[in-house]
Amino acid sequence: MYVPHFNAVDEAEARAMVASYAVGELVTTGPDGYPLATLLPVVWEGDTVIAHFARANPHWRAIGTDRPGTPALLVCTGPAAYVHPGWYAAKAEHGKVVPTWNYSSVHLTGHARVVHDPVWLRDAVERLTDVHEAGRPDRWRVGDAPADYIEKMLKGIVGVELAVERVEGKAKLSQNRSAEDRDGVIAGLGDHPVADAMRRL
Repeated sequence: MYVPHFNAVDEAEARAMVASYAVGELVTTGPDGYPLATLLPVVWEGDTVIAHFARANPHWRAIGTDRPGTPALLVCTGPAAYVHPGWYAAKAEHGKVVPTWNYSSVHLTGHARVVHDPVWLRDAVERLTDVHEAGRPDRWRVGDAPADYIEKMLKGIVGVELAVERVEGKAKLSQNRSAEDRDGVIAGLGDHPVADAMRRL
């Protein structure tokens, strides 16, 4: 990932970003040499990301079961927005402005392996569910469904574990612009999530 120094985020912030996005595109290379990508709900704990595929998804078959596994990239992307040049104060001053995009993204690179162990799968599903249901007044837990139904559903998925070896985080939120330009972009975006992220800088 290309990350200018003023857009770089540290690992703690990257972890917070991945936790808030809660999903990522897992990218590996298929047997024909072309990339494969699947959007998966994820949980990043320590040096490991856990997720699962639908068993019917052929992507998992291109991923090894051994350690260290298959080279992989997980792309977790947050809100993004087009930035209109007219929002910059600099447009009225000198006109030397162009459009761009503001966005935030985290790339986690490492090795992925698939997991078929039913105990691992049950634990992974419970952890994913607990994270994504946290804070809901009507919180659902895996144990809320009939045991035989959950057992049947677990047979329809395949686990995937990414051993994270490199973390790259980027928040491109007009940090290289003047305060007046940033204020103009925030005003132009209104209640867009990118404007909220810019306000928090």
